[in-house]
Amino acid sequence: MAEHKKNIAVMTSGGDSPGMNAVVRAVVRTAIYLGCNAYCVYEGYEGLVRGGKYIKQMGWEDVRGYLSEGGTLIGTARCMAFFEREGRLQAAKNMVLNGIDALIICGGDGSLTGADRFRSEWPSLLEELVSKGDLDQKQIEPYKHLNIVGLVGSIDNDLSGTDATIGAYSALSRICEMVDYIEATASSHSRAFVIEVMGRHCGWLALMAAVATGADFLFIPEKPREDNWKEEMCQVIKQHRNMGKRKTIVIIAEGALDKHGNKISPSMVKDLLADKEGLGLDTRITTLGHVQRGGSAVAYDRMLGTLQGVEAVKAVLEATPETETCFIAITENKITRKPLMAAVKETKEVAKLIEAQRFNEAMALRDTEFSDQYKSYAMSANTGFGGEVKVQENEVRV
Repeated sequence: MAEHKKNIAVMTSGGDSPGMNAVVRAVVRTAIYLGCNAYCVYEGYEGLVRGGKYIKQMGWEDVRGYLSEGGTLIGTARCMAFFEREGRLQAAKNMVLNGIDALIICGGDGSLTGADRFRSEWPSLLEELVSKGDLDQKQIEPYKHLNIVGLVGSIDNDLSGTDATIGAYSALSRICEMVDYIEATASSHSRAFVIEVMGRHCGWLALMAAVATGADFLFIPEKPREDNWKEEMCQVIKQHRNMGKRKTIVIIAEGALDKHGNKISPSMVKDLLADKEGLGLDTRITTLGHVQRGGSAVAYDRMLGTLQGVEAVKAVLEATPETETCFIAITENKITRKPLMAAVKETKEVAKLIEAQRFNEAMALRDTEFSDQYKSYAMSANTGFGGEVKVQENEVRV
């Protein structure tokens, strides 16, 4: 008897980072190329629980035109049902009914953690479905093991173990584009703008945007300002203005803190810049919000999503029941497979260190590029204004 084709499903979950459509397209076409049946799970875990029309077999032509589209064309939705075992039982049943035991998920660390748990529970879920009479032993026999591979879709570029997450460079490009627009009006009216970007626990977007746009001052959660940050900021901006600069741009991550763990808000910065006894600048706040997620993916994210999607199909086909759940990373321009839960644990550790005000340790857990970019920004933004710049390992003080 001929062996059945393997059924591989792909879903997007937890967000709509630019580049996710490139992943879906690559997974579908690579699966078909390798002789497998390709499925898409619509609306993320919600679709997995609902089943039926939400789990659809895809042809080569079904993903035509996906690369240039923004968001995720197969949808994503929060699913409270999947948090409960009953919901995961229903999801397992729907997968077996569709003959699927290989799942590729593009999402954030929360979605991928849920996937790893689903995989670990899989044998017991099938046993329970048989004991309840929802499935019989013959139905589950070919699907005793679930193989899962993760891809990281996140505009924050916040997962440890990979140099870039899918969507991060598209979001960065969008921020730079918006800052360029804002700079035009700022220069015309000699105004200051405080621009808030996404990043609760990770300042990658804020840092890279500050480097790329030449922002006057920067706030990120990993590297909080000292107690004299108000004086320092005013001094830097005043010196820039004295040299003839007509515009002032301050970029602040939404998770920005001082060294005591207190939040620094855009309104605090705005009030300081506008204070008539100080700089007295005509100051506006712009919170970019979800515009950072919008639009089609830049070329880098389209390529990254494609390369990682192809590798994910290979990984899921090569996986065994003993293989640890992996995610697809890019390290020094090489596509690699890495243990998922180790990366998730390290990522969560950064947030814990920031909360515990152990900022140097948090900074050290970011990759080398992050520290290098911070040092470069600090020197290029502030050198030459009478401030002494001391560069130490993982630390810059101006």
